[in-house]
Amino acid sequence: MPRKQVIKAVTSKVAPDGPRELVILTGMSGSGKLSALKAFEDLGYYSVDNLPLDLVPRFADLVRQSKENGRAALVVDVREGMRLDEFPAILKKVRKVLPTRVVFLEASDEALVRRFSETRRPHPLGRSETVLRSIRAERKRLDPIRNVADIVLDTTKFNVHELRAHINAQFEREESDRNLTISSVSFGFKNGVPTDADLVFDVRFLPNPHFVPEFRNLTGKHPKVAKYVRQFPQTQEFLDKTADMLEFLLPHYIKEGKSYLTVAFGCTGGQHRSVFIAEEMKKRLTAEGYRVKSAHRDMPH
Repeated sequence: MPRKQVIKAVTSKVAPDGPRELVILTGMSGSGKLSALKAFEDLGYYSVDNLPLDLVPRFADLVRQSKENGRAALVVDVREGMRLDEFPAILKKVRKVLPTRVVFLEASDEALVRRFSETRRPHPLGRSETVLRSIRAERKRLDPIRNVADIVLDTTKFNVHELRAHINAQFEREESDRNLTISSVSFGFKNGVPTDADLVFDVRFLPNPHFVPEFRNLTGKHPKVAKYVRQFPQTQEFLDKTADMLEFLLPHYIKEGKSYLTVAFGCTGGQHRSVFIAEEMKKRLTAEGYRVKSAHRDMPH
């Protein structure tokens, strides 16, 4: 049977019941598109990297008609060259065939330069320019695609595992309204405020365990130190009111598309009070269904 007839036979099948969806992954080189694609594959999406734009409408029709899997993900990026200008028009055609979401991955210039340096891979736009200039040229070229994206995901603060966990949480079949990764961080003001903190709380008003000799060489993770800090009424009041405020704010951050939030708690040295508070806040937000990790910048190891 001629190839054209085979394709026609496939597309003429009656689509089964079940969710139908195409996810188009696009965005900056080095932003984690292939890691995200692997996450979609793990979720059961049929996954394709670097499908030529001309084939995307036909691919969408095949997915719509598939008896085995009605969900697919594919990557379209700067490797398409100047044909990227056709993306908005092709997307319009595809959406007439199949529910389609465009996920645009990006990261800061500094993060992208670092990732290219670590992998020692050339930028797709070539070796004739510096990596930074290539990144800026690519960002400009991709701007029209970013403007039609349904989801813009900044991966600057994600490692590979966190990115895949975020994709898994956001696109699994029973979607959650908790699609936000929170980092609960402790730090010491004597070493400066973390530059990546979105919200900063000063807990130096709490009694300082540093002045209790038996606690001086311990940290806020030690049960004795935790018990000491927890015993004060102002500690419980601060935890209750701060948790209430965060539970109010977080859904609004999610609604605005924020995918990663760093909440920082600072004391003088970053060893006792801030460590305890960061760990307690992690427990409280986790109990509310959020994905939370803790980090302690200045805590002695």
